[in-house]
Amino acid sequence: MKLVHVLVAAILLQLVATSVSGGLRGQEPGGAERTRWNILLITADDLGLQLGAYGDSLVTTPHLDSLAAAGVRFEVAYVTQASCSPSRSSMFTGLYPHSTGQYGLAGFGLALHPHLYDATVPALLKEAGYRTGLIGKLHVAPEESFPFDFRPADKRSRRVRQVAQQADTFWNETGAKPFFLMVSYKDPHASWDWRERRKQGFPRQVEGLPEHPIAASARTILPFQQIDTPSQRVRVANYYNAIMRLDAGVGMLLEVLHEHGHAESTLVIFLGDHGPPFTRGKTTAYEAGLRVPFLVRWPGVSKSMVSDAMASAVDILPTILDAAGVGIPSGLHGSSLRQVVSGTDTVWRQYLAAEFHFHGRGFYPRRAIRDHRFKLIHNLLSGTAKPSNSIDNDKAYEESRKPPYAGTSVGRAFETLADPPEFELYDLETDPIEFHNLAGLPEYREVQVELTQALLAWRQETNDPFLDPAFTDEVARRFETRWPVQWVLVFLGAVVTMLIWWRLRTRRGNR
Repeated sequence: MKLVHVLVAAILLQLVATSVSGGLRGQEPGGAERTRWNILLITADDLGLQLGAYGDSLVTTPHLDSLAAAGVRFEVAYVTQASCSPSRSSMFTGLYPHSTGQYGLAGFGLALHPHLYDATVPALLKEAGYRTGLIGKLHVAPEESFPFDFRPADKRSRRVRQVAQQADTFWNETGAKPFFLMVSYKDPHASWDWRERRKQGFPRQVEGLPEHPIAASARTILPFQQIDTPSQRVRVANYYNAIMRLDAGVGMLLEVLHEHGHAESTLVIFLGDHGPPFTRGKTTAYEAGLRVPFLVRWPGVSKSMVSDAMASAVDILPTILDAAGVGIPSGLHGSSLRQVVSGTDTVWRQYLAAEFHFHGRGFYPRRAIRDHRFKLIHNLLSGTAKPSNSIDNDKAYEESRKPPYAGTSVGRAFETLADPPEFELYDLETDPIEFHNLAGLPEYREVQVELTQALLAWRQETNDPFLDPAFTDEVARRFETRWPVQWVLVFLGAVVTMLIWWRLRTRRGNR
């Protein structure tokens, strides 16, 4: 009898060990065993290709470089829109923003279409028996439609040690159940503190991180801007410092994952939600806004390699569902990356597309498409409207108007940014920073025609409502009439706050 008890105990221990290390197991069609992988999705606010793994020699990012080396690093990967909420809406739904309804930032009356409330990653995985968690911001509306089981009230995700502690709590509470955890780091987003925003742009250190900050120098200039001023050097240096703090946080997070025994049973996906918060990056359709680091480590599936397959944020949901053993809905705009990351020969996309509509101001719809060499941007309202020429208090455009840049390729690039023609065409092999517009040149006519046709085909295949000029006009009027009222309210609120502050200060002075 004692022997029977020992055998039963051994079997139970083995079952527990299997469920913890390999997730829950089920049956594929035909009876084959499959694993329901745990999922860890990590996003970084406003992170472009400024990582060691992507060839940046100024920044030190050992933890993200190690993650890249252990899995698949996509050489070319796009978000769907270089703006936070639309980009994240695509991660959650597998659809481009023109189909999610989240055309611009949450908080401006924009939100997911109601029929998508039950079709997001957390909703689909929760229904499949997963425990779901979110650390940091969501920033897709309506937030109450996302059924996260775990969501700490403190969302200060620049405090990366705290983020690791919150993840530890999540995994302690989850036990052997399969999980989906999304960790959204605030770094390297620009600071909302007006003092840092005006002088440094980003906090140089938070709780002593990074331990060895980068100082402003002739090297702290972004190639896609080439604006060299003392203030811009400081701003770029502190952007890099925010990236190094992010890297330290990711290292802490992955260490906690390992301590809980989940490292070999968890699909890890890491990406930026769009490019840097600098003019010609965030809120544009240029490479600096759309291209992000995209890393995938899928134990037992992915190989250690650099992939030339062009990945997109719309591939995240189908990849996650594939890993979870959940049926992938029809009509998605992306595909599972399983075959690509495993190194299997597979037919993959020939073109990579993206778009822009609205951030916090300036409705200016764009569509962009590229192949492995050339890139086409279609500015839908060229000649009738102009895009914003700055983002997050970046002064690069103002500096580009000054004499040192007059008549230079830098000055002309910023002129194109501020008042773009209908089409822009770039040779990304010879001009990766998109300074020289080739649209309309006879020698590039065939390339432009090919990409224009491919762009139209993509828009038709994805049912882009902005193909209808009447719809575009309707949305444009909505922004024109709605947002000024909001900004007036914000201004009035700021005035009231200043009056209260002045009154309190006067009272203290009279005591």
